[in-house]
Amino acid sequence: MKRKTLIITVILHALLLILVFIFQGLIFPYIRIAGITPLLLPLVSTGVAISQGRLAGGVTGIFAGLLCDLALNEPVGLFTILLTFTGLLVGTLADTTVTRAFMTYFLLSAVVLVLSAFIQMFPLMYLSGIPAQELMGTAIWQTVYSLLFTFPIWALIKSIGKRIERSKVTIGAQTVRKARKVRKARK
Repeated sequence: MKRKTLIITVILHALLLILVFIFQGLIFPYIRIAGITPLLLPLVSTGVAISQGRLAGGVTGIFAGLLCDLALNEPVGLFTILLTFTGLLVGTLADTTVTRAFMTYFLLSAVVLVLSAFIQMFPLMYLSGIPAQELMGTAIWQTVYSLLFTFPIWALIKSIGKRIERSKVTIGAQTVRKARKVRKARK
């Protein structure tokens, strides 16, 4: 990947993470349904991994995890580790075996959200003594609520992917023009 394309990719993914972090941390806590807020940052990590591959998924997972730990006031590291691992794993699957389609994104997002719910449930279950049955109901509803946002987040990720592809074409065309100028200058 050319340096300009890499810079554009990093900036666009960072802006997406910041936008989703703002929604998850500042807006959705005030728009609760049955006391539940959606968990959106894992959707970004999963979507980037499917769209862009293992490396982008892992890097996005690191930052999405840090932001998730911050937004949810979780011990630093739980979501960082989970989302980095799932970003790398989902990205590897996208690079090797699964299709880069919405249905794949939706299904893998559901898996990542269930894992995220378990991460949130674990301390409450073992440290606070809250029964698992109560937590399971909340986890299921949070997963369903979060999955409602898969389509808009996927659409944003796909539009970023198209922008990255356009920048690759533009950079490639500029490289060809420069090469032609150099050849003409040598003649």
